[in-house]
Amino acid sequence: MRRASCVLAFVLMAGSAWAQTPAPDGAALYSQYCGRCHDGGTPRTPPRRALAVMAPERIVGALETGSMRTQGAARTPEERRAIAAFLSGKAIGETPAPPPLKTCDAPGRTAAHPASWNGWGVSLANDRFQRAAGFGASDVPKLKLKWAFAFSGDASAAVQPTIAGGRIYVASAPGRIYALDLRSGCAYWTFDADAQVRTAIDVATVAGSRIAVFGDVAGNVYSVDADTGQLRWKKKVEAHPVARITGTPRVYGGRVFATVSSIEEVIGANPQYSCCTFRGSVVALDVATGDVAWKTYVIPDEPKPTRKNSAGTQLFGPSGAAIWSTPTIDEKTGSLYIATGDSYSDPPADTSDAIMALDLKSGAIKWSRQMTAGDAYNLGCGATAGPNCPDAKGPDVDFGSPPILVSLSGGKRALVIGQKSGVVHALDPDDRGKVLWTTRIGKGGVLGGIEWGSASDGKNIYAPLSDLTFAQRAGEVMGQSLDPAAGGGLFALRLTDGKEVWHAAPAASCGDRRNCSPAQSAPASIGGGVVFSGSIDGHLRAYALASGDVVWDFDAVRTFDTVNGTKARGGSFDVGGPAIADGMIVATSGYSQWGGAPGNVLLAFAVDGK
Repeated sequence: MRRASCVLAFVLMAGSAWAQTPAPDGAALYSQYCGRCHDGGTPRTPPRRALAVMAPERIVGALETGSMRTQGAARTPEERRAIAAFLSGKAIGETPAPPPLKTCDAPGRTAAHPASWNGWGVSLANDRFQRAAGFGASDVPKLKLKWAFAFSGDASAAVQPTIAGGRIYVASAPGRIYALDLRSGCAYWTFDADAQVRTAIDVATVAGSRIAVFGDVAGNVYSVDADTGQLRWKKKVEAHPVARITGTPRVYGGRVFATVSSIEEVIGANPQYSCCTFRGSVVALDVATGDVAWKTYVIPDEPKPTRKNSAGTQLFGPSGAAIWSTPTIDEKTGSLYIATGDSYSDPPADTSDAIMALDLKSGAIKWSRQMTAGDAYNLGCGATAGPNCPDAKGPDVDFGSPPILVSLSGGKRALVIGQKSGVVHALDPDDRGKVLWTTRIGKGGVLGGIEWGSASDGKNIYAPLSDLTFAQRAGEVMGQSLDPAAGGGLFALRLTDGKEVWHAAPAASCGDRRNCSPAQSAPASIGGGVVFSGSIDGHLRAYALASGDVVWDFDAVRTFDTVNGTKARGGSFDVGGPAIADGMIVATSGYSQWGGAPGNVLLAFAVDGK
């Protein structure tokens, strides 16, 4: 990206007055520096319509400390604000005040509750299976909305909620953490992180005190008091300028295990950027102090100069293998399992698109099993490959979800996981990741296959299919639209051999809605004899475990009255799935990254709404 020269023109005027520098033209700046990706249908780049629903403060935040901070660093503060004003139609300071909070009467610790949905996947195995849901299959058709909560900030609610101790812990798009009462939605406390938070919250008890641990997109891990919201410690775990944490940190054995990802794959599209130098890693922190116990890069070799691109920019490699998801803990072998993303540059790493086992105590790599070799990709690999596109040109089939550790008959075990390739895999954790079976359920692709996660009840793996697709429509001026006829569906595969048990076809529910998709990118959740799966079309559905029949369907694309006294909008389900505990289901609604239905609401359901 070309760096605009910043010249301060001090012009002496009559009467010793100085002329003010003309205000930057936000439309022109956007067209010159942003439109190529956001208006051009570049994969994994949100279209302009998705940016248009954001508050200007959040756009500036993305350019200064968030996902676009590298691009934003080349712009002046005035230019960043001009771009934000152009996209949002509002100037800084015009965003409505955050919704008020209904404060809980008793802010102290809540009574003990037997069931929880803690962190990302409930159990250490990340199976997303609630064994004590508090309701049965016959109750599911009677689920009704109990209350709704409006998040502060703009529309893009998607983070996985946590339920622990009768409270909900959840983050909003701007990075505000809320501790809410499960039954009423009143607020115990809030905490503002330095940057956007995409992880769930992991709650644990340490030395008699309850803590809440999470990460942000600036590469920070936080530990706060779960009862008061007071910061205990904060640790930046990766110095790379575009590193981020999207996988939920895991508290176990006196340590916090955090996985590190990045957006260098996005900025690597810029021919003037020396792509690429980031490597995914796992960091173990002391749970009491935040001190680093060990750190392991999943690509052992440091990036080195490789070649110069056609623009004369020096390129580096190997790079990539970001870890987007939370780790899985194996207490039997003292192992930590993670799944990696693709390589960003040449040469492709042997540990990208892989399942890996690390030693819990030391971080040493025990074994690695690559599922797609030679997958090197960055956003320079468009319809016409740019100067930074690796020779392999993709296919960009990361693992975005964690492996699920399951027990099979005869004492055998397996790690089961879906990939963006549209393939579900089963590996033997006790035989260095030997492949047990693979089953294809979709086409796969950049936004296809299995995106954020599956669930397992010990018999089957339930894999929601994305295969999200864009379709150019006549008259489009703000990027491509989602294809309402492509993607979606839920698959039940037998754990023993990967054979299909049933397949629930995608629902044709878009109707006349603009920019709608049946893609099921969000992770599935099991509880009460059903599997819940949300969709980009804004529906949260419950499927019978035995047959795949839809037994409950809630359309969230509407306006809600909320417990904090304002209106909120529901929309697409993506990134985070429903949390289930104590007879209730809670889910965030409104993810708008790809231009789907935006929203800013947390929804809480109970049988008959009671």
